[in-house]
Amino acid sequence: MTYTPASGRYETMKYNRTGRSGLKLPAISLGLWHNFGGNDRYENSRAMVRRAFDLGITHFDLANNYGPPPGSAEENFGRILKQDLAPYRDELILSTKAGYYMWPGPYGEWGSRKSVLSSLDQSLKRMGVDYVDIFYHHRPDPDTPLEETMSALDHAVRSGKALYVGLSNYSAEGTREASSILKQLGTPCLIHQPSYSMFNRWIEDGLQEVLDEEGIGSIVFSPLAGGMLSDRYLGGIPADSRAGGPSVFLNKEHITEARLAKIQELNELAQQRGQSLASMALAWTLRRGRVTSALIGASRVEQIEDNIRALDNLDFSEKELQVIDDIVARAE
Repeated sequence: MTYTPASGRYETMKYNRTGRSGLKLPAISLGLWHNFGGNDRYENSRAMVRRAFDLGITHFDLANNYGPPPGSAEENFGRILKQDLAPYRDELILSTKAGYYMWPGPYGEWGSRKSVLSSLDQSLKRMGVDYVDIFYHHRPDPDTPLEETMSALDHAVRSGKALYVGLSNYSAEGTREASSILKQLGTPCLIHQPSYSMFNRWIEDGLQEVLDEEGIGSIVFSPLAGGMLSDRYLGGIPADSRAGGPSVFLNKEHITEARLAKIQELNELAQQRGQSLASMALAWTLRRGRVTSALIGASRVEQIEDNIRALDNLDFSEKELQVIDDIVARAE
């Protein structure tokens, strides 16, 4: 059956201008880091992408190594695009990244011109597209001159293979330096993608100020702290959860009894606000308009539907913000 997106998909989504650019992004974007690779059920991945678009999510975030196996998330998204979304390509923002390990040998990671541009060509081929809307350098390279990496991003735009460029995981100082180089080249940095959540506030120690000064937008990943800021762990650690398994990003050591107590208290506040814990956590990242978009992950359609409800209540009283700060700051 031919897919027809919901006719009212733009009526309830909030769209924010990205820095000082002309591009607007949905306040909630969908990341394909997990659950969209070759080891996952394709029809479930397809259903999540379609439902996200029905809800006004126009931005789909990928990287060369997303899967697993690496590259398979881009391949699957390319299939979904061809089957369902190709007529709507001009309504979509597609992003990908280069920088983490992708293929053997000295050119399969980091930030050389060879690595960055080869990776982009591979990503375009896997997705079956002529260009991506945003192309990121995924992490700083301590050995390659920053000028070389930024000139590769500039070339990606000038060659028509990307419309905008961005940075991910760069420090405040590194972001300022990279932004300066990109401006000189004539391809300003559009956006930065850092981690950020109630439990992880490192961007408040300088990066947000740099982004404001440079006119760069931000899209934050892990706003739910690996799922901790959701109902997943309210009753403890399920055996089939990320923390209950072998994940290197979240394990039982991260979820102590003290952390669980904090999660439960935050959930009580969310209930008072008429939100799920996940919805409140997403709303918190967007609370003052300094974050352009919150990047969610999902393993089923219902999670996307719940996350979107964050937009129903983005306002926090000073008392609520203080309660959150007090809970999070408590020793563990």
